[in-house]
Amino acid sequence: MKNNKRIPRLLLGLALLLGSTTLAAKEKKYMLSSPDGRMTVEVKAAERLSYQLTCQGDTILSHSNIGLVLTDGTSIGDAPRVTGERRKKVKDQVKAPFYRFKEFTAEYCELDLKLNGGFGITFRAYNEGVAYRFYTTRRSETVIREEVAEYCFPGDPTAWLPYSTNDKQPLYMAFQNVYDVTPLSQAQPKLAFLPVTVDCGRAKLTLLESDLEAYPGMFVKGMKNGETGCLLKGVFAHYPTETDFYPWRKQEYVTKTADFIAKSEGARTYPWRVMAVTERDADMPVNNLVYALASASRVEDTSWIKTGKVAWDWWNDWNLKGVPFKAGINMDTYKYYIDFAARNGIEFVVLDEGWYEPKSGDMLTVIPELDLEELVAYGRERGVDLVLWTVFNVLDSQLEAACEKYAAMGIKGFKVDFLDRDDQTAVEMVYRIAEATARHRLTLDLHGIYKPTGLNRTYPNVINFESVFGMEEVKWTDIKNNMPLYDVTFPYIRMMAGPVDYTPGAMRNATKADWRAVYYSPMSMGTRCHQLAAYIVHDSPFTMLCDAPTNYLNEQECVDFIASLPVTTDSTFIASGELGKYIVSVRQKDAGWYVGGMTNWDERDVQLDFSFLPAGTQYKATLFADGINANKQAEDYRKEIMTINKDSRLTVHLASGGGFAMKLEELK
Repeated sequence: MKNNKRIPRLLLGLALLLGSTTLAAKEKKYMLSSPDGRMTVEVKAAERLSYQLTCQGDTILSHSNIGLVLTDGTSIGDAPRVTGERRKKVKDQVKAPFYRFKEFTAEYCELDLKLNGGFGITFRAYNEGVAYRFYTTRRSETVIREEVAEYCFPGDPTAWLPYSTNDKQPLYMAFQNVYDVTPLSQAQPKLAFLPVTVDCGRAKLTLLESDLEAYPGMFVKGMKNGETGCLLKGVFAHYPTETDFYPWRKQEYVTKTADFIAKSEGARTYPWRVMAVTERDADMPVNNLVYALASASRVEDTSWIKTGKVAWDWWNDWNLKGVPFKAGINMDTYKYYIDFAARNGIEFVVLDEGWYEPKSGDMLTVIPELDLEELVAYGRERGVDLVLWTVFNVLDSQLEAACEKYAAMGIKGFKVDFLDRDDQTAVEMVYRIAEATARHRLTLDLHGIYKPTGLNRTYPNVINFESVFGMEEVKWTDIKNNMPLYDVTFPYIRMMAGPVDYTPGAMRNATKADWRAVYYSPMSMGTRCHQLAAYIVHDSPFTMLCDAPTNYLNEQECVDFIASLPVTTDSTFIASGELGKYIVSVRQKDAGWYVGGMTNWDERDVQLDFSFLPAGTQYKATLFADGINANKQAEDYRKEIMTINKDSRLTVHLASGGGFAMKLEELK
């Protein structure tokens, strides 16, 4: 009788054993390593599709769930079934016009998993980080209700989070804010826009995205993840179904959305989710993953694309002094700007808001105070080209007519502003504008826009982006929004995504004690040389001289130096620096070298090592450095000329909020 009683128990045990074996058999793991072997991704197909990322054996991301949820009830990521696996190793030489490198090598190992339901996922492991993207081979319509994008961190790492500035509608704002540096467990219950950096101990992980096309951009929200970790969770704007217009500027905004985030017809790939992994802060500003992962150029001939510096009207509020005419949006003022640009070898003048009536939403009709054709001709005679400001949806509504009219007139491009969203229809608008302007040989400087996602590779006529807490903020911000701190933070984080239209060049400079917000006559936080350094530290192929031409009259030495600096370079590296403290950038253009550095409000000495120079070559070095009184008088600087070679070493003192800028010219 005792033996008979044991039979059901044995059968139950056998059933449990078989069940666990079946579950284990269903769980599949796929390993992928970077070419140098430092990083490993483990992709697991079990109850959920997830991945784990390690760097030199340390866990950077613990298993994090990913997937797509469709409106038809399909969930790509729940109980996934892998029906095919492909691997390859690739080494590309990427040509990169108007980028921080003229060209660079992109080497990666790829894992492509075909999933059930006509979907798949591709992982790539580079030496600089990891990326993945979903794709579909379906021929029918695909409507995505939500995307699951989780980033699970062991412990409680410190994060740099730029929160949305719109508490009521956080998905709609200008993508400009300083960073909240905080343990993830203490992150505010707000959405943050990308890029976001997390210090994982062994390395820093920066979240980016690339090849964002016909799909909404990603925000993240920080939260605790059980008892042992923290989580960043992806959040996406829903698809707009109704919009309206603000009366001022005729700017479009969303009033109603659908219950899904994206829809498309037929086969397609979705955006790359990019995780840049950097063990040294100096590697962050020169990480190329966003550019490398973007779609190749759709502009065959880029020879017509012109970059350069800009005499800009808006920051200084058309605020000329000592002139015999009333300054403003009129012919005399813009001819004065053109004359200033021509005298100093500055390639462009931007006509910012006001050259057409903003309320009208009609950029085909110029205000009566301006004769645009005459201004174009006036500039052409003096070697200065004009660029016109407009609003995204205004240009989009008159796209072909505006491109045809202004390209024929001789306008060279548009500065496009106030998109302030990144839902699918907004992203599609950006691509329409990029394509149309490229056809008409017009360049674009994109403002009020989400972070760069590689569009400047796909459409190289897009030569700059805002999405940065730039110089405009000093016209109205508070001293607590510490610009010198931000200036040595965003190059490490935001510049990973692409170039920045920060708009430097202030000639009124103030110490921490003296600075205040002034709208019509703004001043920068920090020293004069902090401003000069920006022209070297920033990736900025289309960069402003933000101050008034009449404020530059007594600063010819600084203007000459700025005008002599290139806006595109052959190569770039960070000689030294630490996120949030200081940065020293080195750029090469042809035979010349350019070195720029800046610090936060802490003064410091930086050591310059010129061993990167070629042997046997002498250079004339022109150095602009903080003056001995710059801690009290931020405009104080000194200029030195010296001879430098490969064996030279130099110590430069940076004042509070200070900087330095140097150019090296080969001595024949």
